[in-house]
Amino acid sequence: MPIEIIVSYDATEMDQDALALGQVLAGESNSLALAYVRHAKEEGDEREQLAAEEAAQLLDSGANLLGRPDAPRFIVFSASTPDGLSQLAKSEEASLIVFGSEYRTAGGHVEPQPSARRLLDGGRIAVAVAPAGFRERNGKKKIKTIGAITPDDDPCVRTTADSLAKRLDAKVVTSPHLTPDLLVIGSKIGTHPGVVSMSAAGLYLMGSVRCPGLVLP
Repeated sequence: MPIEIIVSYDATEMDQDALALGQVLAGESNSLALAYVRHAKEEGDEREQLAAEEAAQLLDSGANLLGRPDAPRFIVFSASTPDGLSQLAKSEEASLIVFGSEYRTAGGHVEPQPSARRLLDGGRIAVAVAPAGFRERNGKKKIKTIGAITPDDDPCVRTTADSLAKRLDAKVVTSPHLTPDLLVIGSKIGTHPGVVSMSAAGLYLMGSVRCPGLVLP
């Protein structure tokens, strides 16, 4: 099955949140992959071999946490984590990269980490961010309601929300008084087609609803 979702994973607690969200969004499909970006090779064969083994073991541990030991794993070399992940997503024709929140984000809140922020401001692939502590929600991780927010009536937002609702056996809600289990957000008005660009209001909304956020180009 083609890869649809790439989880940025380095075994930190925040990236374990991303892993949990990726697993939920993938549903029963086997379309989830893990990726770790290395910024440079080590000097010397022994040091490079050790670094390569550590990276592979890190991704293996993530696959085992998923309960999917055969999940695809990628070690990417790039000076920039968001650039490396974007290149991987393009080569694999993936449609979404999943991140955890920034280090020390309060439990339940969403605060995009620097790599996610880079892709939320000019990236060309959908980005999802897990709330801090999402990994600890146990049975509460199931997504039953999906909110759809679009600044300019972009039909792709509702289409994506409907598609996810079908995959996850959820329903799309529009009431502003109901906090959804997942929020799908369109890019701000005036953004070029195919590009992700979040407004300050959109970022605030992601942090205030206390559920995973998924931002579309």
